[in-house]
Amino acid sequence: MIVADSNTILYFLIPGQYTEQAKAVFKKDCQWVAPPLWRSEFCNVLALYLRQGLLTLEQAKQLIQKATFLMQGAEHEVDLSEVLTLSSISGCSAYDCEFVALAKKLNVLMVTTDRKLLKAFPSETISMDKFIKEPNVDS
Repeated sequence: MIVADSNTILYFLIPGQYTEQAKAVFKKDCQWVAPPLWRSEFCNVLALYLRQGLLTLEQAKQLIQKATFLMQGAEHEVDLSEVLTLSSISGCSAYDCEFVALAKKLNVLMVTTDRKLLKAFPSETISMDKFIKEPNVDS
């Protein structure tokens, strides 16, 4: 099991620079979990893509259905006091710290491409590349 941040979910479902890596992460560990916040973050990116003309409304709706199916039963609430503590000690956003708090709560790694999170929380986070390459990563 891993915590997948919103970008990892996006990369998995929307073809782009990190899609192959996200697919390799899924192949290595297909049990992804996230705080419910992932939905809003995912929708926000889709809305941005809509405004930029990169997706049609129908495509965006299909992507949200795929993402919801992918993450069905995989949402876990987090302690917001813990989120605030993590944010205050790291300088990272509370949004990002929800994912870190979940990784800590479940004692699993959070897979992310966010350099700030990787630096601030080296025990709780791992890059997609490192996760894919390291054979003994405890997920």
